[in-house]
Amino acid sequence: MTSEYSPQQGPAVSAEGPTRDRIIEQLHLHGLKPTHQRVRVAEILMAAPTHMTAEQILAEIRRAGERVSKATVYNTLKVLAQRGLVRQIHLDPERSVYDSTIVPHHHFHDLETGELRDIDPNDIAFSRFPTLPEGMEAEAIEVVIRLRKKRPVETPSA
Repeated sequence: MTSEYSPQQGPAVSAEGPTRDRIIEQLHLHGLKPTHQRVRVAEILMAAPTHMTAEQILAEIRRAGERVSKATVYNTLKVLAQRGLVRQIHLDPERSVYDSTIVPHHHFHDLETGELRDIDPNDIAFSRFPTLPEGMEAEAIEVVIRLRKKRPVETPSA
């Protein structure tokens, strides 16, 4: 039996988006003090299913005329991910994206634009799984399919 995937699933995300009170409640439930900065970062990230970098969140806050340091945004995202309120996706050693959909799912990654798109986990099937190292268990499987535009087929010239 497969579960129904919904990108809206998450602790503070509902069909109509999270309320400020719901975000504050979730922060409390996850053992976090709801500081103004934490609530603001969570509001931006959890307004709808989205994938955002720390820099994008910082820019959004500053566009609204608010002052916040880059370190505060990074630290807030780190603690939100550690407590399970958002998912951190490591695209490469230099770049992470934060995902407001916390249920297991996979992604298409457009290498040209950097955009991430969700893939329903029911759309991927594994026919084989490698033997895990002794004493280890799999915690999660996250598939990222990297995309590029098709290259034109070259025709031999005569």
